[in-house]
This record gives sequence, C-alpha cells and structure tokens, in this order.
Amino acid sequence: MTPNSFDRRAFLRRSLQIGTLATGALAASLTLESCGSKKPSPAPTTTTLGPPASADWTKLGASLTGSLVLPTNRAYAQDRLLYNSKFVNLHPQGIAYCQSADDIARCVEFATSHALALAGRSGGHSYGGYSNSDGLVIDVSRLSGVSVDTSANTAVVAAGAQLIDVYNVIGQNDRLLPGGSCPTVGIAGLTLGGGIGVFGRKYGLTSDNLRSVSLVTADGRHVTANSHDNNDLLWACQGGGGGNFGVATSFTFNVHPMPQVTLFTLQFPWDVATTMLEAWQQWIGTAPDELWSNCQLLSQGTYGYLAQVSGVYCGSSAALATLLTSLQSSIGTAPTYRFNGSSDYLRAMEIEAGCSGLSVASCHLPSQNPDGKLSRSAYSAKSSYVNAPMTHAQAAAVVGALENLKSRAPSVGGGLAFDAYGGALNRVASDQTAFVHRDKVAGIQATYSWSTYTPAAEIAAGQAWLTWLGADVFDPLSGAYQNYIDPTLVDWKTAYYGANLQRLIKVKNAYDPDNRFSFAQSIPLS
Repeated sequence: MTPNSFDRRAFLRRSLQIGTLATGALAASLTLESCGSKKPSPAPTTTTLGPPASADWTKLGASLTGSLVLPTNRAYAQDRLLYNSKFVNLHPQGIAYCQSADDIARCVEFATSHALALAGRSGGHSYGGYSNSDGLVIDVSRLSGVSVDTSANTAVVAAGAQLIDVYNVIGQNDRLLPGGSCPTVGIAGLTLGGGIGVFGRKYGLTSDNLRSVSLVTADGRHVTANSHDNNDLLWACQGGGGGNFGVATSFTFNVHPMPQVTLFTLQFPWDVATTMLEAWQQWIGTAPDELWSNCQLLSQGTYGYLAQVSGVYCGSSAALATLLTSLQSSIGTAPTYRFNGSSDYLRAMEIEAGCSGLSVASCHLPSQNPDGKLSRSAYSAKSSYVNAPMTHAQAAAVVGALENLKSRAPSVGGGLAFDAYGGALNRVASDQTAFVHRDKVAGIQATYSWSTYTPAAEIAAGQAWLTWLGADVFDPLSGAYQNYIDPTLVDWKTAYYGANLQRLIKVKNAYDPDNRFSFAQSIPLS
C-alpha cells in the first residue's frame, strides 16, 4: 500500500471528492483526577429551573476547570462545527470543554436542571451529527492523555484522545491497539460502537480489547465498569453505541506486542471488477487471521472507476506475496498496479489515515492542533453486511450499483468498500458483547462525498443513490454497523443491535432511567 492508497473512509472521502477533500496535542496528565479539578462533584438534582439565563451560563462557566464557549464568544463559530462539514446548521446553546470528570458531572447536572438536551463529543465524527445538540455539548477533547504499561500489556486512554495520538504513544511502546484509521476520530465513539479496523481479524474489535471504562452517568456519578463492577455496563459499552449510557472519561485496553506489519495494494481493470469481488470474498474467507483486507469499488467522478484490493498483513512481505499470488490467480487478470511492502505500525496507520508524509501534529485539524494540516469534509454514508459469499449475479449487481452512481452523479466521488470480517472478529459469541455482528463475511460501507463546487443537484443525486442502495441492493435483514450511524435507516434498532437490543434496553433503564442521554437513534427505554 502506497501513500496514495487510503482506507475505506479516507479513500472514499479524500481521493474521490472532486475539489478539495483533505481529510490537541496529548495532555500532560494521564489520569482524570489529576487534571486540575479541586471542586467536589455536584449532588444530583431533579429540580427543573427552566431555561438558563445569562447568569446561569456564567455560573456554570465559572465552576469548570475547563472552559465554556457560548454563541457570544468569538470561538463559537469554529467550535460548534463537527468533522463532517454537511452539519453546518447545528447551533448548541453552549459548548463545555471539560478537563475532569467533575466538570462533566457539573454539565450533566446543569443540563438536567434546565431541561436542556445534551450531547457528548469526543472527535465529533458522528455520521448522524449526534455529537452536537441544540442544548449543551459536553466536549471531552481536553481529556486526551495516553499511558502504556508494557509489563501488563495495557493502556489507559482518556476519552478525548484522537486515534493518531493513541497510535503514536502506544506504538512508541512497541505495542498495538486494533482500531479505526481516520486520524481525528475520538477513541470514545470508536470504542463504544465496536471499532472495526485493519488489525481486527487478528486482534478483534477495539471494544473486544476493552477491560474497563469510566463514565459520568445521568445522575452525576463517576462510575467504573469492568468485569467485577457494573459488568452489565461494560458489556453495553462494548458495541452498544456512543452517547447512550453516560459520558465516558477513560478506557483501559489490552494492547498487544507489535507484530511485523506489511501493507499491500492491488488495482485491476474495471472490466474484471465483478470477478475481483467474487474472488476476494472467497480468498479472505480462507485467509489466516494475520491478513486483513478490503475490496473497494469506486467511482472517481471525472477520473473514472477504480477496482482495488488493499490491506494489512501481520507478517513478512514474502509470506504475503504467496497469499496475493493466490488471489491474482483466482481473478485471472494481472493487476494494473501492485504494491507489497513492509512498514512500521505508526506509518501504516498514517497511510491508512490518508496522512502519509505528515507529522503526527500535522495529522489533525488546525482547530485541534496549530500544526494541523487536515481539513473537514462533506459526505454521506450507508452500511450493510455480507452474510454469505455473493453469487456471480449478486456481485455483478454491486458493480452495476457503482455504474448507477456515475450515471446519476457523474462528478461526485463515491463507492462501496467491503471490509473483511472473520478471524478474531467472528470467534466472539454474538451475545458476549453488545456488538452482535459476529457471523459476517464482510461489512459494507457506501459513501459519496462532495466539495463546495459540487452542484446541489448532484449532491441530491448522491443521496438518492444511497437511498436506492438501501432499498434495492442491500439485504435489509443483514444489519448495519452502529458506528456508521444512519439517520435514514428505518428499522435501525434491529439493524444495529439485533438480539442484543432488549439487554441494552435493560442497561439503559438501570443507568439512565430518565433518558437524559437521548437522540434520534439512542437506545430507548422500552
């Protein structure tokens, strides 16, 4: 895999968009209690005081060791934005940058007292815009410390840490945490919704590696969930979705000794795309756990189509070459481009993130780090799963779906990415964690993206394409990935959680009986 090859999200939103589509530093303190808070947590209250007045907001801001940004502040115009620049019309009443669990508890109490909607925000990448609300946003990005215990093979990661920083610190300790690839995604949202990544077939989901999580719950309590205490909450936080049970403050993960890492990319002529997809799904189904791969079918707007298989292998380039030869033989056509090369963990994740050649500091938004070189992007997405290897006709229909996109919106970049499941991902029982999707061949993400120059009619055509995919191409019974949360999905509760929904509802009632953590697709009370 070369610096021009990106993961499913970075590639689909970065290299496909026509126009510009470029996708805090680590805190010194590594524990939440040492972040400067000297004030006791507020006592829980159920008294409703009515909408907050200016004096109430001033009092809240003064009580925080962090800071409060209001619409009257100069920073508000920038701070209210999420990563996805299509969410430009969200205007919270306040944004609290919390530096401690006590700060978070005060904010939860304030929102409860004044009957304000609230939303937790880590990286701000919610596909549905749920990292924002019209009330109070509790931003945990200043809780960003990462520490590693190499003797115990564990890492403690504060809830606001972004993935590029997590991988940097853990990698410096010669350890690995499986996770996503978008560099500015927050660890909290990734983990709570599952956490698919390029090392998943070998080491499982991010949430499979979760040993303990600390949260502030709806009643203002600081709660730790692990195998001994509040284990029902730990179970729910392993794939139950972000923003449902409280505001996370820190996570303790198992981490793994660093393997040898090799990257690869194979690109094929578009006229063999159907054969490539068929061969790939059979190939990955018999591959060793050490091999993760995705299969990408992309419409690059005016640049035409791209059929590509890429991935990461925990092993040598020579061993990977044998596996790749087997795939190429099954396809029966030589690739137009081939790369197979060793890498180190951090560089591999930088390439997957689409920021190869940038420093860790540069691999941020400028609003997150003064050296940041990345930018926000606008995109929409839909997800599904492959339950069993597709027939030739089904694979041909998928390829036809890409051609359908190009006919609808010829200048819009978009496509389908198939992420390999199997291995450690599928060896976990479907009810062992809240993440129920344990029997899949692959996950599917459909994405289209646009720039400020894209005509409104083509943006609408891209959305119509996603709607058509969901209705006429994807299997409605296969489910959907909760971290690719989709506001247009009708039966989302079943699609995301399946048979685990009722247990999640029970946990919701235990920890948030008044439904304070509520949004359009949050876990319901019944």
